[in-house]
Amino acid sequence: MAFQETLIIFLVSLAISSIIIYFTTKLFGETEGIGTAILSALAGAMIYSVAYYFLGAGFLSTLIGGIAWLIALGSMYNIGWLKSLVIAVFVWVLQSLVNYVLPTATGPL
Repeated sequence: MAFQETLIIFLVSLAISSIIIYFTTKLFGETEGIGTAILSALAGAMIYSVAYYFLGAGFLSTLIGGIAWLIALGSMYNIGWLKSLVIAVFVWVLQSLVNYVLPTATGPL
């Protein structure tokens, strides 16, 4: 895959994740703007990338990456563990629905 395609896929994924995080946090009464949602999506991508790089694909890297992202989410939005977890679950569900509805980025065209 060419660098340009990878960059476009990353930016589209970042935009979609940011919008989902933004609306989910608004649903739970948070007042931060879209900038915080973008930073949260970037932090999540970096955290999971580092976890997968060092631990490989699997349950342990997902668990550690998830806990690290909950910490990052909690600190960015100044919320507790439980609220971070509930927001993360809602983000995951919405992201799964979007991934199901939207066609794949490199699918047949």
